[in-house]
Amino acid sequence: MNDADVSKQITQMVAFIRQEAEEKASEISVSAEEEFNIEKLQLFEGEKKKIRQEYEKKEKQVEIRKKIEYSMQLNASRITVLQAQDDLVTSMREAAGKELLLISGNQAAYKKLLKELIIQSLLRLKEPAVLLRCRKDDYALVDSVLDSAKKEYATMAGVFPPEIVIDTNVFLPPAPSSFQDHGLFCSGGVVLASKDGKIVCENTLDARLDVAFRKKLPEVHFFYIFLSPLK
Repeated sequence: MNDADVSKQITQMVAFIRQEAEEKASEISVSAEEEFNIEKLQLFEGEKKKIRQEYEKKEKQVEIRKKIEYSMQLNASRITVLQAQDDLVTSMREAAGKELLLISGNQAAYKKLLKELIIQSLLRLKEPAVLLRCRKDDYALVDSVLDSAKKEYATMAGVFPPEIVIDTNVFLPPAPSSFQDHGLFCSGGVVLASKDGKIVCENTLDARLDVAFRKKLPEVHFFYIFLSPLK
């Protein structure tokens, strides 16, 4: 083999090696690019998922904050309505209380009312002997109707007339000196109790007003909610 043949073979071997190297390099490049693209896609999806989770988290926080704010506003509105209802009931109670003070001013009508209150109390107690308390200013009126009240009660209940003792040591509080008086007061009426004090029938005008208001309170609330222009 002469030098020309040797040189030709070497050239062919070099060309083959170069081709193999280039093909290998091309395979490595393609593989590297594929891996890069896969990794890039994974990173992209990971970041996208992270951003979506963060957005959902903030969205939930905003929703919770909205619910809290709505609840606070709703509670504030309810408190305002309840306060307005309470103010309305208080003003109506005060107005009715002022009207009560006028009842004892009509002596004839008040005398009849005291008798009816005594009879009603006796019917509730059904005791043979009772202690009666009234305002000091009402003592004379109460004493004047006592006998007739006992007789009427006895007829209605089918019993003997009871023994009624007016307590002259402890009287009910007097009427308020003014509409702004916040001390103890009584607008009129009577309180009857059994001799041992275990059974008490409070039949004052103020007590009856309180009972009437408790019974009528749902109607008052209905009036405020559906009819009042202040709602």
